[in-house]
Amino acid sequence: MQPKLPSTQPQGADDWDLVTSNADSGHPSGNGSAGVSGPTRSLWLRLLALSSAGGAGAVILAGIPAGILNGPSGVLSSTLGGILVMLFFAISLLVGHFMGRNNPSGAIGMFVATYFVKVVGFAVVLFVIGAPAWLHAQWFLIGAVATVVFWQAAEIYGFSTARLQIYNDPEPKEPNDV
Repeated sequence: MQPKLPSTQPQGADDWDLVTSNADSGHPSGNGSAGVSGPTRSLWLRLLALSSAGGAGAVILAGIPAGILNGPSGVLSSTLGGILVMLFFAISLLVGHFMGRNNPSGAIGMFVATYFVKVVGFAVVLFVIGAPAWLHAQWFLIGAVATVVFWQAAEIYGFSTARLQIYNDPEPKEPNDV
């Protein structure tokens, strides 16, 4: 057990009374004005742009070895896999954008419904159309997986840097308003 050190704050003051540090170096804390920034204006569209850039980077990176090893059909296969993933994820972000503005509480339900429709729709399209003879299944899969990884990384980055308003803070009153 460590001994309790004597307090350096004035008698009768509590922890909330001390706003600045008594350290000698630099400016005291709490005296500067911090700019106010509001929430991110369009979170879903910003995420769509960031994630699309990440997905495009994955398509390009997967296409380089595909082109070297299998030529144009390898590049087309990896690109098709990546574009399919980007389309799949982009639909969700667009639903989030439009539903989040009009009905924020119903957005989660729409995400679930959209996910079901996308899975069934893409499965039907892939089974009905089938795989063309020129498609390299390995490069298709590599392009799709690389795009998922890059897309998700960009989306996580976008969410981590988003400014979301948590509280409904009242607007500050003007001194003349009574």
